[in-house]
Amino acid sequence: MTSFHSSSIPIAMTIAGSDSGGGAGIQADLRTFSFHCVHGTSVLTCITAQNTQGVTRVDAMSPEAVTAQFETVMVDMRVGAIKTGMLLNQEIVKTVAKKFVAFGLGNVVVDPVMVSRTGAQLLDDAAVKTMKDLLIPLAAIATPNRYEAQILAEMEIHTLGDMQTAAQQIYKLGARSVLIKGGAMSGSLKAVDVWFDGDRFEVLQTEAIDTQHTHGTGCTLSAAIAANLALGKPHFQAVQEAKNYVTEALKYGLAIGRGQGPVGHFYPLLKL
Repeated sequence: MTSFHSSSIPIAMTIAGSDSGGGAGIQADLRTFSFHCVHGTSVLTCITAQNTQGVTRVDAMSPEAVTAQFETVMVDMRVGAIKTGMLLNQEIVKTVAKKFVAFGLGNVVVDPVMVSRTGAQLLDDAAVKTMKDLLIPLAAIATPNRYEAQILAEMEIHTLGDMQTAAQQIYKLGARSVLIKGGAMSGSLKAVDVWFDGDRFEVLQTEAIDTQHTHGTGCTLSAAIAANLALGKPHFQAVQEAKNYVTEALKYGLAIGRGQGPVGHFYPLLKL
């Protein structure tokens, strides 16, 4: 049996909620880490009762429990990158931001889970403000969807030019780079993302996959970015490779349950 020294194995962390249906949240993140041969660690912020048809219950973890999970991992392992997902409330957002500062973390991917792709707000206004003020400025890469970008940039987004302007505005909040996701855009902008790092814009476009099984797409993208960062890849390359991974996973979306199934995180096995 071959063993590997821990320093040779990249490690990433997800700070997010649990999806009992396995399509999004930490379940999607950990599968994504595994696909990239990155060891995944996790900090649960909430537990949801959820399936392909929706969420029926959400129970928050206490800020103390979030802190304990985070610190216990960080003092023992060399975590190369972290992604945040659903943080649920203002106190958890504050707690996470405080710990990032205390540990001097750099490779942080903030998926500001505030509004669903359909436009439903998932965080209250106080938590949104705290995320904008405390967490976005700590992001190496922020990955808002269209509706989240509208809140963060305080503007409507309808065109490619709007996406670029919003990216600039969010960059001014302190994020070192911004990826605005176009999954909720319409027409020719669907599946078009915009990247801005303060120096350059990049428009990332892949084929739009016609499938209803898209549950967990945003979680998966940010987790794939974090995995690539943990592997030592530059920021934009990490984003490019993550987008390609998600596009392939969408091609093999899982038609499970009675509603919207998840993407096929383990698509190479589904090809067999």
